[in-house]
Amino acid sequence: MSELTIGPDKQVTLHFAIKLQDGQIIDSNFDADPATFTFGDGNIPEGFEQALLGLKAGDEAELTIAPERGFGQHNASNIQVMKRSDFKDMDLEPGLVVSFQEPGGEIPGVIVEFNDERVSVDFNHPLAGKTLLFSVKILTVNAAAG
Repeated sequence: MSELTIGPDKQVTLHFAIKLQDGQIIDSNFDADPATFTFGDGNIPEGFEQALLGLKAGDEAELTIAPERGFGQHNASNIQVMKRSDFKDMDLEPGLVVSFQEPGGEIPGVIVEFNDERVSVDFNHPLAGKTLLFSVKILTVNAAAG
């Protein structure tokens, strides 16, 4: 029997860490239970998934994920200016994450700057525009149930 490699219709169990280029860890499950996903199910960004293609159980890799393949480039049009009165009773500060209700659910925005009249909110993903290091240890690769 040949060893299964990661690709469509495969269930993958792995440990991972996502780091910035300076080594700062953004997310990791190396000290916790491994994650399991089915390739193509949308649970991890496609660029991360594509980087795993061809790996098999027992493989360890440090993969570089360019912004286009990770969380996208920073888009200036995703910064919106709102009225300060929309933020009544809130102590604002740059970097504060605020949740906004949209028709499709909640969306986070980061306060960029503000004054007495206006508030600039960045709706880009916090990792947009960043090259990421994706460390993985593949534990199992199985045919997906279905």
